[in-house]
Amino acid sequence: MDKIIAKIDDPEMLSQIDKVVPFHGYLSTGAFIGLQMLKIACRLLDINENERIFVTCETLNCLPDPFQILRGSTIGNKGLKILDYDKMAVTINKGAEPGQSHIKGVRIFLDPAKTVKYPVFHAWYMNERKVPHEEAISELIKAGDAVYTWEFIEVPVPVKAKKDVRLCAVCGESFISKDGSDTCKGC
Repeated sequence: MDKIIAKIDDPEMLSQIDKVVPFHGYLSTGAFIGLQMLKIACRLLDINENERIFVTCETLNCLPDPFQILRGSTIGNKGLKILDYDKMAVTINKGAEPGQSHIKGVRIFLDPAKTVKYPVFHAWYMNERKVPHEEAISELIKAGDAVYTWEFIEVPVPVKAKKDVRLCAVCGESFISKDGSDTCKGC
């Protein structure tokens, strides 16, 4: 992995890698893709370091980790949603102002039509053969933004509903009823 680190001349990226590795366990290709996607989104949406962002990842695997550790976007604080479509794609937006019903976001995905120009990485991405993370990431460093496609989208701002806390008619435990039901989902 030291060979990869030596190829990166961006001090901010190196600092981010130093934070992500202990959280994720190692520098996976998916986590590195998340780092690159975060960098693209920050540039396109003019997101500064202290701004809260909201992220929807379209896979559970590796990709969400940089957003959690570097931007504090977690499932628990509703800054991270996971739509497990098994796609290397994210949608990112800033927080909305009060009263806004939509906000500008960007959806970024790893584009197989573009990864073909980087055969080693493409083989990893399309699972054509076993490619070590070091080799796949080396190709990603060369490629930079060239393997991604993005589009600006309007992201609906969810309306925060008042919590309807009830006691389950079956088990007696408290739960949040989203549909007016007196029975929790577990029962």
